[in-house]
Amino acid sequence: MDDRQDFERQRKSCSLQLGEDRQLFAKSIDLITHADKYRYSYLWSWLGVPIIQLPADVLAMQEAIWQTKPDVIVETGVARGGSVIFSASLLSLIGKGKVIGVDIDIRPHNRDTIEKHPQSSRVVLIEGPSTARETVERVKAEIPAGAGVMVVLDSDHSRDHVLAELRAYAPLVGLGHFLVCADTVLGFLAPEQTPVNRAKIQYPGDEPLTALRTFLAEDDRFEMDPEINGKLIVASSPSGYVRRVRL
Repeated sequence: MDDRQDFERQRKSCSLQLGEDRQLFAKSIDLITHADKYRYSYLWSWLGVPIIQLPADVLAMQEAIWQTKPDVIVETGVARGGSVIFSASLLSLIGKGKVIGVDIDIRPHNRDTIEKHPQSSRVVLIEGPSTARETVERVKAEIPAGAGVMVVLDSDHSRDHVLAELRAYAPLVGLGHFLVCADTVLGFLAPEQTPVNRAKIQYPGDEPLTALRTFLAEDDRFEMDPEINGKLIVASSPSGYVRRVRL
């Protein structure tokens, strides 16, 4: 008996129910804060390159990319390069597309890792402040006419910077494609739970989730995706997946 449709219906139903389980979500937050003692998000790599993501976020991103099959993925925040290599490898499987990685400081050793990687042919690196007009214009120049664009924001996580990125890059997102705001988990933490083993510390109110909620209140072209967000426990980007539903 072919049970694929029933399986998918059950999967979606459980994802939505999971998203309503606040008690389990609180336990998930507790696990994340305890695991951060061991720099948990820094322990993983993708095809040999540090990705600095939690495993659930990597799987969620894979689902979003495979489901929508964008022509271009714009990522702000390159860090050590694992995320752009991850996206490039998925586009290679799909058989099209490129990744545009934007960072204010692409350090030579990280650039070297990316440029020597087998997936480097699908990666374009742009160094500069992500919200600067000239940087955004350089990104636009790399996007072919009519391309379906997905955007991932994972650079400076302060509220004002993320909101400026949302306003600058959201117009690039194609209809039906995802805009992903990373590290929204910071908005669910109590001040005493906030990770401090970081270059910058973002306390509640000055973090990506607050920026995203502000953006969604002013731009009705985007809506949160309940299924992906529902599954994001033990993850850094719960409520961070929004989809463009209007032109």
